[in-house]
Amino acid sequence: LLEFHRSHQLLRRGRKIVDLGCWPGGWLQVASKCVGPKGRVVGVDKVAIDPPLELPNCETMVGDLEDTGVCEQVLTLLGGPADMLLSDAAPKLTGVRAVDRALEERILEAIEVLIPLLLREDGDLLMKILDGPEAQVIDRRIRLMFKTAKNVKAKATRKGSSERYLYARGYRGIPAAQPPALVSDPEA
Repeated sequence: LLEFHRSHQLLRRGRKIVDLGCWPGGWLQVASKCVGPKGRVVGVDKVAIDPPLELPNCETMVGDLEDTGVCEQVLTLLGGPADMLLSDAAPKLTGVRAVDRALEERILEAIEVLIPLLLREDGDLLMKILDGPEAQVIDRRIRLMFKTAKNVKAKATRKGSSERYLYARGYRGIPAAQPPALVSDPEA
């Protein structure tokens, strides 16, 4: 995350950040430091951060990304919609390719559903994507939700890894399923 921040200045001071799939907590620590004391960071994961982080501008909660009821709690802890969503979430791999791809697809679909519920209009997104045919379909839908989107890869990523990150800026305020053309229609 620090590498992406240095190259793209994505964690500006005073911003509200949500980290989806925040365990073990490294991204929370980086985000907390970068947004400073006037910023706010909330992390969600199925697994509790242990030991708990002692950061005054950071809260964590145990929750499932597929449970949209988590949104209300996140928004309360954050004090409103996020300026940026982060996700380094990945499934616990089984070694069975079809199962692992299905698990990755579920995480991506959950994040896709959460974007319009958690992110403010014109907000940004940085999320991990493990390349595969299912992920490509979701990636294309999510890109339509933003003004700009590009792939970024961490220098620390192992050679041959299918891991990449989607960095999207300028959330349009529409869910992925709604065609962007409908937004500009005054009758819509």
